[in-house]
Amino acid sequence: MSDAADLTEDAFLGGQLRLRQPTRGHRAGHDAILLAAATAARPGDRVVDLGAGVGAAGLALARRVGGLALTLVERAPDLAGLARDNAHANDLQADVAVLDVAADAAAFAAAGLGPDSVDVVLMNPPFHDAVRHRASPDQARATAHMATGTTLETWTHAARRMLKSGGALTLIWRADGLSEVLAALARGFGSLVLQPVHGQAGKPAIRILVRAVKGGRAPTQILASVVLNEAAGVPNEDARRVLEGKGELALSWPWPAP
Repeated sequence: MSDAADLTEDAFLGGQLRLRQPTRGHRAGHDAILLAAATAARPGDRVVDLGAGVGAAGLALARRVGGLALTLVERAPDLAGLARDNAHANDLQADVAVLDVAADAAAFAAAGLGPDSVDVVLMNPPFHDAVRHRASPDQARATAHMATGTTLETWTHAARRMLKSGGALTLIWRADGLSEVLAALARGFGSLVLQPVHGQAGKPAIRILVRAVKGGRAPTQILASVVLNEAAGVPNEDARRVLEGKGELALSWPWPAP
C-alpha cells in the first residue's frame, strides 16, 4: 500500500464520491466518470470493472445504480488495496480481485468470474498509441496509458468470456482509434451503440464511448455527441451535470433485446 504522503483524496460526482489515489502514475479523471455515466446497469446485475485502478468507474456506477453485485478487477496490489478501501470509505459494496486482465479462464474462474457469469462489464483500457505518444518515464503511468497491438483484443476477449449471452460491454477509447474498437468487437459482439465525446464544441472528438452486446444483432447506432466545453471554453451544462453525478448519458439507457 502506498504511504499516506503519496496519496491524495479527491472528490468526484460533485462530492458524492471521494477517492484516495496515488499522487503519481495514472489518476482517475473525466474518462472514468464518463464511462460510469455511459454504462447501463440495473439493481441486481453482476457487474465487473476491468482494470479498475482505485475503483473510480465501478464505484461511480455503484453510486448511481444501487444493488449491484460489483467486482473491481485490478492487477496492481497497491491499487487494488486502494479500491477496496475506497469502496468501504464510500459505503459501497464491491469485491476486489487482484488479477491481470490477460490472465487465463482458470484464473478468472478461481476469482469467481467464470465464463457466462456476468451481466455487465465496463472498462477503460490503456489506449495511447506508442507510435504517436511518448511514454511517461513513470512506469505506473506508462503502463496505465500505453496500448500495445493486442491490448483491445485481450481486454475484449476477457469481457466476452465473462459475459452472459445478451450481456453488455461498455468501454471508452480514443476517438481516432475507432477502427481498432470495431475490429476488436467484430467477434462475438453486436448491437453496437456509439457516443462520441468532444473536448470542445466544433473540434474533433477526443473519445468514443461504445456499448456492445454479446451475441447482439441489432444495427449499429451513433448517438448525439457529448460536448465537455462550449466553443468559448465554458463548460457545457449537460456535461457538467453528468460529471457532477446529476445526470447520465444516453448510452446508459436500457438497450433493446439483442
